[in-house]
Amino acid sequence: MEKFFKVSDRGSSAGQEVRAGFTTFLAMAYIIAVNPGLMALAGVPITAAVTATCLGAGVMTILMGLFANRPLACASGMGVNAVVAFTLTQLTGGDWHASMSVIFIEGIAILILVLCGLREAIMDAIPVSLRHAISVGLGLFIAMIGLHDGGIIVANTDTMVALGDVYSPAFLVGLISIVATVILYAADVKGSLLIGIIIAVVAGIPLGVTTLPTGVVSGLDFSSFAAPFQTDATGVMGIAKVVTTPVLLVFAFSLMMSDFFDTMGTAMAVGKQGKFLNDDGSVENIKEILIVDSAAAAVGGFVGASSITTFVESASGAADGGRTGLTSVVTGVLFLVAAFFAPLIAIVSSAATCGALVMVGYLMMTDVVDIDWSDFLEGFPAFMIIAGVPLTYSISNGIGLGFISYVIVACLTRQLKKVKPLMWVATAAFIVYFLIV
Repeated sequence: MEKFFKVSDRGSSAGQEVRAGFTTFLAMAYIIAVNPGLMALAGVPITAAVTATCLGAGVMTILMGLFANRPLACASGMGVNAVVAFTLTQLTGGDWHASMSVIFIEGIAILILVLCGLREAIMDAIPVSLRHAISVGLGLFIAMIGLHDGGIIVANTDTMVALGDVYSPAFLVGLISIVATVILYAADVKGSLLIGIIIAVVAGIPLGVTTLPTGVVSGLDFSSFAAPFQTDATGVMGIAKVVTTPVLLVFAFSLMMSDFFDTMGTAMAVGKQGKFLNDDGSVENIKEILIVDSAAAAVGGFVGASSITTFVESASGAADGGRTGLTSVVTGVLFLVAAFFAPLIAIVSSAATCGALVMVGYLMMTDVVDIDWSDFLEGFPAFMIIAGVPLTYSISNGIGLGFISYVIVACLTRQLKKVKPLMWVATAAFIVYFLIV
């Protein structure tokens, strides 16, 4: 194991990797409760959705660890699952088999792009300043998610966002999570992020935020597996319906764009914490990472779990010391176990992970000093990414705003030679994406 994962070579230990794996899992555990609920709205049987969510995440996360040897975890992506539940299902006439077929097809398309080298080439074409900006933007995004989950910030019709109710139980648990994590981190306690989550879970019991499970063991339901090749009431396979419906193919393209750049941003963000970024901001082992991530999207559609993608919460485990794929293997095994103990795992509230996500956001913000703000061509597009990711609540939207800004500013400042050909391609793709989503 030591030789395979190169644990010592990367300045880690088996214990540290296991701890980081637990941290990542707990930061992601909410998906076990959230995703099945959304898939049920799309028509997937709830028990099947739980099985698909846990097993899909577990298998693909383990494969990420074994194949890419980096501390990255995969699960059904938030945002895409909501699109499946509330938008895509409408387009498919309520046929969830067709909805999963759209996910399956876009995953296969991304995998082909990776194997052809296009996805990696586009990443290499991104200016260094924008790579740093993506990490910073993701940091703010993660912190925003954490603060929202902890009830610290809430939606407001007058001011868009506002301070939450300081007397609400979720606010108190979120605050406890932040304070505990900060104290432990400042004291240089190993596993501070994980311990902070556990403290918040325990504190949430008397406050009613941590709901004690009514059961422990849950059964498995594989009825959603092979969803694209299952038929509707008329006997038509889901995948056949998609390939003969142009609007669904266009929708698959829009989802592909989202997955394409979400993973790129996530890999850079986690790479910063896991210390596998090169000096120019590029990600080590990026091809292996992208292959697994692309295959994961297709697998998500196949099993009925929506698109499985690399989770930005992986940065919590990386920040807690995860440096190798062993972290991912541990996280993946925990997801497999969770398939049998979903009621027990579900007690970890989103408020309890608030502190870990806020701390990760802080750590990722440090990249802001590596951006040359005195250079307008470098600084303004970077700003658009940093502001765009959290304020649009979308990684891909924020990256798109930055890419388009970079090309526009390059035109205005007569520095078109700095725009690499694939940046033009990516920018054009984003313009099309914004017009059709």
